[in-house]
Amino acid sequence: MRTLRAANRPCVGLDILASPFTDIVGSIADPAVVERAMNGVDLVLHTATLHKPHVATHSRQAFVDTNITGTLNLLEASSRVRGFVFTSTTSTFGDALVAPLDQPAAWITEAVVPAPKNIYGVTKVAAEDLCARAHRNRHLACIVLRTSRFFPEADDNTDARERYVDANLKTSEYLYRRVDIEDVVAAHLVAIDRAPVLGFGRYIITATTPFMRGDAAELRCDPASVVSRYVPGWRDAYHALDWKMLPSLDRVYDNTLARTELGWQPRHDFASVLERARSGDLRSPLARAIGAKGYHG
Repeated sequence: MRTLRAANRPCVGLDILASPFTDIVGSIADPAVVERAMNGVDLVLHTATLHKPHVATHSRQAFVDTNITGTLNLLEASSRVRGFVFTSTTSTFGDALVAPLDQPAAWITEAVVPAPKNIYGVTKVAAEDLCARAHRNRHLACIVLRTSRFFPEADDNTDARERYVDANLKTSEYLYRRVDIEDVVAAHLVAIDRAPVLGFGRYIITATTPFMRGDAAELRCDPASVVSRYVPGWRDAYHALDWKMLPSLDRVYDNTLARTELGWQPRHDFASVLERARSGDLRSPLARAIGAKGYHG
C-alpha cells in the first residue's frame, strides 16, 4: 500500500485493523466486506492470513476461516479482475524442508511437493489450490508467491534466539531462507503485470542464494567454507561484529524460476545485507519505515 500510493496508483486497502493505509476495516472471511472492497477493483493482491505464530493462539477453525474461506471469498468476487496475486509461504513445503542429518541440505524449488506439518501450511496449500482451480475453471489469471521469511520480529525458535544475536541470525538467513520486504513488494508488482500473460504459476520468493545445488552436501556440515568461496571477506565482517556462522544449513530456497519467468530482480542478498549490517542496520529503507508490527494485537 505504501509503494502503490507513492507511485500514485489507485488502490484500496482492506484490513482487520485501522491504519493510515487501510481504507476498509473488516475481514475477508465476511463476503459482504469483500464485495464492498472489490467495487471497481481490477487487480487483487491477497496478503491477508493467519501466520505460523498464530498456531499457538488461534483455533484451527480460525485458520480455515481466514486462510481458506477468506481466499475463496476473494476469488468468488474476482470475476471481473484481470489479475490475482496470492501471497503464500515456503512453510507449505513443511517436512520436505529437512532431510536426515547425514543427508545434503534440501534444495527447494517449485518442483518439491509440499508436505505441510501444521494447520498454517495445510490452509495455505488449500488456498493455493483454490487459486489453481479458479484459473482452470474460470480462466482467472492467478500468481502464487511462496515467500520466505521477511518479518523483522524475533525468531520463534527459542534455541536460535538464545544462541545468536538477532541481526546475526537474520543476516545469515539471507544465504538460504530470508528475503527483504522491498523485494517481496517488487515481486508482487511484477506478478500483477505478468499474471495475464502467464495465466497461473507458483514461485518461490527469496533472496538469491550464492550457492549452487552441488554445494548441498557441504552446506550440511561446513557452510562457513562454502560461504568463503562465494563471499570473500565475510569472516572479517562477522569477527568485527562478534557474530557466528550457522554450523549447518538444512535447506536452500532457489528463486531461479521467479527471476526467469516473472522477470523479478531482487536487490538484497547476503553480501549487500552484510554490508548494511556493518553500518549498523541491516534493514532496507522500506523495512525501516514499516518497522515491527508483531503478530498479535
